[in-house]
Amino acid sequence: MNSRSVPGPVAFARFAYPPNALGYCGPPHPELLLGAASEGTAIRELTGLASRFEGAWLFLELIASSNGIGDPLDPRVVEAYWIGNSLLERVPTADLAQQLESRFERRAGHDLSSATRAARLGGAPHHSFQVFAVYPWLALLRDGKEATPLNVLDRCRIRWGTVLSVNGDTATVRDRSLAFRSRQLVEGPERIEDARRSLDGVGFTEDLMAGDAVALHWDWVCQRLTAAAVQRLRLWTNRMLDVVNASEP
Repeated sequence: MNSRSVPGPVAFARFAYPPNALGYCGPPHPELLLGAASEGTAIRELTGLASRFEGAWLFLELIASSNGIGDPLDPRVVEAYWIGNSLLERVPTADLAQQLESRFERRAGHDLSSATRAARLGGAPHHSFQVFAVYPWLALLRDGKEATPLNVLDRCRIRWGTVLSVNGDTATVRDRSLAFRSRQLVEGPERIEDARRSLDGVGFTEDLMAGDAVALHWDWVCQRLTAAAVQRLRLWTNRMLDVVNASEP
């Protein structure tokens, strides 16, 4: 299913649920997010929940305002943030840097000068930029604390994969890892992993089949992807990798 055919609040929630369930961001009671996103009907409730993911919400607002779109949860805006599309091209890098300085830093609780530098080098309000540049994990990785930071960077980004098999609530997927070489974040080798597609039958991808291309966030399959969406997700992820790699002092 094309992400733009899903209401924006529902599409947002399907990607926001995995870290919310782990307690990393957003409001309490992730089971409410899971149920509403799975059913795809509680639009008003989901809109209220989405605005409580503060970091993502600031990026959604920036994408929307830069493109003359009144709703930060317009499906095109949500797609731009999680997957990537042409709306990101219209966000001035100076505006992203200014938002990081004026709104993000007080919420982040740490110095964002490196993120601001990355923004001016070509950053975009894509989720991968938030993971690679705004969060502190890459700095910790460069300080020699490899295992946990690299795992978080790998799992928190949206990654693309191909379903190999489905067994109940679990899908076995082939995707690519993230690697750290010579102080640079790069695409790593292919791997095969198990991911959740539902929890006790409640999930986001009904009738999932071997061969389907999917988007993954943490340990969840969030959405099927078209071939064009896979290309865009990989393009924007690699652009943001290039930006953070170029921004190292």
